[in-house]
Amino acid sequence: MTLGKPITPGLWTYPRGLRDAGYQSMVIGKWHLGSTIPEFTDYAIFPGQGSYENPEFETPKGKEKSTGYATDLITERALAWLKKRDPVKPFFLAVHHKAPHRPWVPPSRYCAWLDSVAVPEPDTLFDDYANRASPAHNQKMQISRDMKLNSDLKISPRDAQKPDYLARNTEFARLKPEGDALTRWKYQQYMKDYLRCVKAVDDSLGAIRDLLHQEGLDENTIIIYSSDQGFFTGEHGWFDKRWIYEESIHMPFIIRWPNVVKPGTRFTPFIQNIDYAETFVDLAGGTPPDGLHGRSLVPVLRGTMMPSDWRHSVYYHYYDPGHGVAKHYGIRTGRYTLVNFYETKEWELFDNEKDPQQLRSVYADPTYAQTLAELKAELERLRAYYKDTTL
Repeated sequence: MTLGKPITPGLWTYPRGLRDAGYQSMVIGKWHLGSTIPEFTDYAIFPGQGSYENPEFETPKGKEKSTGYATDLITERALAWLKKRDPVKPFFLAVHHKAPHRPWVPPSRYCAWLDSVAVPEPDTLFDDYANRASPAHNQKMQISRDMKLNSDLKISPRDAQKPDYLARNTEFARLKPEGDALTRWKYQQYMKDYLRCVKAVDDSLGAIRDLLHQEGLDENTIIIYSSDQGFFTGEHGWFDKRWIYEESIHMPFIIRWPNVVKPGTRFTPFIQNIDYAETFVDLAGGTPPDGLHGRSLVPVLRGTMMPSDWRHSVYYHYYDPGHGVAKHYGIRTGRYTLVNFYETKEWELFDNEKDPQQLRSVYADPTYAQTLAELKAELERLRAYYKDTTL
């Protein structure tokens, strides 16, 4: 299964489980699952990745052109659907924003926001990848080398004519940055555009919450904010994702569940996005089928007794060769990250307690021999459990 291919026909998906539980459902925005038609009651999805500006939507009635900024248009459709839904039936609304995906195009109203601010640089912006395997050196996602001035940072004759990017193009022409100065300049523009995109998403969430309050639904509606992966924002000199490393494997999961989850609570058990389908259907009062890899998070969220067999490690496998990231699989436990770059026959082991930035692999350190043996056994157990035969 890759993002460019459709879901295998006949496989159970959570929209089917919601429908069986009596829910009306809607998905709006990014879909990115090939030619798969959503099983939601209704849908308005982007073809492929979608566009930030004037995106096209695919709906049950066909393709619809639109004018405006993607985040705002998704929000408008979400609000309209909430207003016209059947008020008698329970509902599930999936709002899938494109932002803050590359190339990080913010709305015009925020293009000058943060202009006078210097975003703090991560300690590892100029990482030299010493004490690690060769894939960390050979990727294609370095801000200094691989972030494009034109498509990513809007430095081009065309963008210089746009009011939103005129000042940036003028500054670049004046400074003519090179070397480390160019990396630092790129980082600032990247992070500001990224945060501007996020601010528009925050507007969207606020508008949806406001409507739920106006409709008297805010105390009887669960809101979950999540993402499909973590992201590098300058750490190790990188942008993008795809690695088992900390910044990439960590994903946001924020929930507002009135009268159940106490505000400010931070859960410590490992959860994964493979748990979401079961969780959504469980919350809706439905019953997910047996044999799924994920598990409902409801017991964790309710704060009841944790199942004794809840996972204590997370399995990861990346095998789609984007951005020069080497194929690899591995596990993350409470303390360690073990990764196997099987094409180059290299391993890395990180002690995240002693080395939270993952700057030194201790794979060859004899003091970790027993730990390494235990981690390799757990890795093979999980590979067998998930029936991972992609090698």
